[in-house]
Amino acid sequence: MGLATWTVPLTLVLNAHGYAAIQPLAFATGAVAAFVAPLFFGAMADRHMAPVRVLRRLAWGAAITLAGVGLAISWQWPGWAVLGLIQLYHLCSAPTTSVSTAITMAQMDAPKRQFGPVRALGTLGWMAGCLLISLLNADSSPRAAFCGAITWGGLAGFTLFLPAVTPPAAAGRLTWQQRLGLDAITLLQHPDHRVIFLCACLLNIPLAAFYPYTPPQLVELGLRKSAAWMSLSQITEIFIMILLGALLARWRLKWILLAGLGCALARYGLFMLNLKWGVITGIALHGCVYTLFFTTSQIYVNERVDPAWRTRAQALLTLMTSGAGYLIGYLACGWWFHWCGGPDATRWPEFWGALAVAVGGVTAYFLAAYRGRTRKHL
Repeated sequence: MGLATWTVPLTLVLNAHGYAAIQPLAFATGAVAAFVAPLFFGAMADRHMAPVRVLRRLAWGAAITLAGVGLAISWQWPGWAVLGLIQLYHLCSAPTTSVSTAITMAQMDAPKRQFGPVRALGTLGWMAGCLLISLLNADSSPRAAFCGAITWGGLAGFTLFLPAVTPPAAAGRLTWQQRLGLDAITLLQHPDHRVIFLCACLLNIPLAAFYPYTPPQLVELGLRKSAAWMSLSQITEIFIMILLGALLARWRLKWILLAGLGCALARYGLFMLNLKWGVITGIALHGCVYTLFFTTSQIYVNERVDPAWRTRAQALLTLMTSGAGYLIGYLACGWWFHWCGGPDATRWPEFWGALAVAVGGVTAYFLAAYRGRTRKHL
């Protein structure tokens, strides 16, 4: 919920308060943080500190820094100061996805069957955050940041009721690479691991355009409550998450991942039409993309990676997606957006069409390189 209350309205908030120039950089700060923070905190949760305690400290940090962002925008601080506070916020929030995923799966007897419905609760929180912002008429207001800060504080309090999972004791003296979690990069030596991580990274480059540029397109088409419209993606996400266990029991992981890639391609094809029904349908497909590809990728990591490495493996997945993929994507999509006319005269078919071609390239690479296990082992 805390992520949604800030990520979804971010573009409109910055544009409405004179910070449009830093908008691509503001999104890129999340990717920068995902380079630095997840592996470090993943290694901490795997080796030094109970993951629940790590999550609690991160949540408090996110609450404090996001409140600071809201105040800085309200008081019209310089752009560099606002950007710096957004960066601090993302350094706290970026590792929470991988740490919370590892905590959740550690409590499950059958993650492949159980994770989807449980993860759907997180999607409900995202929807609630989007709807709350629109109900408070904060789609372009710093109040969005304050709402996010409150929800992060609520998460910090909730962790007090979670069972602590003690990390295994580290064997011998740790190298600096191990302390920073950089040893997780050795997972890329496995051919299928490499395909999953690289596809997740490459797919996030064109997908980085979804949250920054879909709301302005909605507004241009006359759909003003953009945060509420964006929550449509979570409706399909919840539906697919509930069905994910059954899908995993019937289909190979390869075909589920491929279905997610196909939905990503169809979504940007619909956005190219620049029609209300096309954009709304494309938004709804986002839930299918996220669940079928990215949630399934998290399940893949949990099943195929040694338990002693799982938090770092989830952190590496976060680094590849929210780090490398989004960093390149936010900057490249920002440049491409301005090349396609910018906010005043955007050529939407051209903008989304190029991104659809990029998704098609990722799909072709996945089909050519991924092998997977046989049905017998799935």
